[in-house]
Amino acid sequence: MSPIESHLHTRPSFDLADHPMPSGHEEVYRFAPMDKLAPLLDADADWGPAVPVDEPGGVLVPVDRPSAIAAAKGQITRVELAGEVAEPVVVDIKGDGGHRALRLTVDAKPGSRGVVVLQHAGSGVFLGNVEILVGDAADLTVVTLQEWAADAVHGGFSQAQVGRDAHFRHIAVTFGGSMVRLQTNVNYDGPGGVAELYGLYLTDGHQYHEHRLFVDQNQPKTTSRVDYRGALQGQGARSTWVGDVLIRRGAEDTDSYEQNRNLLLTPGCVAESVPNLEIETGNIVGAGHSSATGRFDDEQLFYLQSRGIPEDEARRLIVQGFFFDIIARIGVPDVERRLRHAVNAELKYEPEED
Repeated sequence: MSPIESHLHTRPSFDLADHPMPSGHEEVYRFAPMDKLAPLLDADADWGPAVPVDEPGGVLVPVDRPSAIAAAKGQITRVELAGEVAEPVVVDIKGDGGHRALRLTVDAKPGSRGVVVLQHAGSGVFLGNVEILVGDAADLTVVTLQEWAADAVHGGFSQAQVGRDAHFRHIAVTFGGSMVRLQTNVNYDGPGGVAELYGLYLTDGHQYHEHRLFVDQNQPKTTSRVDYRGALQGQGARSTWVGDVLIRRGAEDTDSYEQNRNLLLTPGCVAESVPNLEIETGNIVGAGHSSATGRFDDEQLFYLQSRGIPEDEARRLIVQGFFFDIIARIGVPDVERRLRHAVNAELKYEPEED
């Protein structure tokens, strides 16, 4: 069974010819600014020496042109977890101003428990494919931090396979870069698997952030939860969130819910939000989705100001509460503290005139 069999996604393939140069009208590119995306589409750029391509049929199969380029030319790295891994495994990915591509496999053996943190920083153009194997009864958390310099361009594709009775938690945090475009896919290798996909992004006026998610509930008695939250500030800030859950015909007794919420902190911001559900069986526990985009809650702001809190501080507190609920789900105190500090640093904004 292929990783994707959906009406909303292109057919996966390792062959770059199956992923021609897009025009911008295709479903998977229709929101992206094609001028910013262009460096990620250039297969002839100096990505470094090519490496052998895995045979089709593995867990990760490229779904678009950037992921196909990364599959063909990315440096191979592997992380394995077995048993109880007490400390987070940290993978530092630093841009040096050039074109770089990476193929990373995270293999959580059956019954293992651990945390993997992917830290992205620096400058340049980066393509990254991340294959995640969550063995039966394993418990794996993957945190990916996008803290790029202001000029960086990042295209990322993650494919996770969740085993029988396994628990997978994925947290994507995007602050930096000129353009960051991430696709995160999940499918199941047995019943009883649970997948939680959380994310937060702070998008400034010079930035475009796009997060696409696809949960393929291809096994019975599986569960998925998706919760992404974004805040935008500054003229021209743009974000896109596209979520999709496919519940297949034989995937009975599944339970899923996905939501996306966006706060527009200043005028001149645009947040696109597109939740999707594809349900092929009526025998499910539950399935739902929601999306909301708006400005500050005036009542919350009034309440805090009535207690003597200045307006700027009141706004900061509201956004902190909006984000910190997600951060608290990571379960890694050092990472949680780091992200809380990063959110506070990012929230130094001055409201513009209406």
